[in-house]
Amino acid sequence: MAGRGKRKAAFRSSESKNPVAEDGKKNRGENSSIPEELRQEVRDLYKLQMPEDFYHFWEFCEKQDPENPCEALKSSLGLRLVGPYDILAGKHKATKRSEPNYLLHWRYFYDPPEFQTVINGDSETQHHLGYFSLLLSRRLKEMGNRSQSSVLKELETKLTTVAKKLGYSLEQKTKEMKQRDRKVATRTFHGAGLVVPIDKTGVGYRELPETDGSLKKICKAIVEAPTDEARIKAFAPIQEIITYVQFANDECDYGMGYELGIDLFCYGSHYFHKVVQQLLPLAYKLLKRHLFAEIIEVHLVNRNWNDLDQLTV
Repeated sequence: MAGRGKRKAAFRSSESKNPVAEDGKKNRGENSSIPEELRQEVRDLYKLQMPEDFYHFWEFCEKQDPENPCEALKSSLGLRLVGPYDILAGKHKATKRSEPNYLLHWRYFYDPPEFQTVINGDSETQHHLGYFSLLLSRRLKEMGNRSQSSVLKELETKLTTVAKKLGYSLEQKTKEMKQRDRKVATRTFHGAGLVVPIDKTGVGYRELPETDGSLKKICKAIVEAPTDEARIKAFAPIQEIITYVQFANDECDYGMGYELGIDLFCYGSHYFHKVVQQLLPLAYKLLKRHLFAEIIEVHLVNRNWNDLDQLTV
C-alpha cells in the first residue's frame, strides 16, 4: 500500500462489541465543555461514541484558531480536522448534498471499518490519521528552517502541556495499546492485527492455511492473470480457503474468515470485492460488530479514490 495514501491508527476500539475507543471508556481528567446535544449528534450520524480525548483535542484546536478550529494545524503541519470534527464545526448543516453518508465521510480506499479518519493532509498523497503528536515530533527532527521549527516547537509544547494536564499519554504506545497487542490473534496485511474473543480451549480463531507471504503471491497471480480463464484458475486456492472458513464458522472460529476478508480488502483489487463481501459482513455479524458490517457493505459499493468528502457536492 506504499504510496497509495498513509494512515495512522485512529480512535480504535474497533474490536470491542461496543465500538467505543479504549481511551474513551475511561474519563481522563475533566470532561470537555462540548454540549451533550452536539455529542449526541455525532453519535447519531456516525453510530458510535467518540472518546473524550476527541473533544479535548477539538478544544485545543479552538484555542489555536477560534475562528476556524478545523484549520488550526494547516499552516504548521499541513493538516486539517475532518470527519466527525466537521459535525462539531457545523459543516453538515450547510451542506447542499441531499443525503451524505457519514459512514463514508473521509473513508479512504484502504480504510478498514475499524478505522475512523479525523485528520487529513494533502490530497495528492492522501495522508490521513487519527492522532498527530508522533508526526509532529518527526517533522521537528526533519525541519531545517529555524523559524518553521520554532512554530512546531511552540505547538508541541502547548499540546504536551494540555495532554499532561488531562492525563493523556503521548507515547508511541499507550498502556491500552500494549494491552491490546497482547490480545492480537494475527497481524494481517495492514499490520495492526485483529483481536477476536478466544475461549480457554482456543475456540474463536484458527490460522489460515497460507502465510501472509504465500497469500500475497496468490493474490498477485489473480490480479496479474493474463486472461479470465487463467484468473479463474488462480482463484482456486482462495476458494479452498473459503471452504476452510465455512468449517471454521460452523465451529465458532470466526476469526479465520475475519482475517481472510481483511487481507483481501487490504490487497485492494476489485477482483476480491465479491469475496470480501461474502466474508467480512458475515464475520462482523458473527462477532457482534454490526456497525462494521454495515460500513464494509456500503464501502465496497462506493470504494474509490475520490468523493471522500460527503458534505460537498
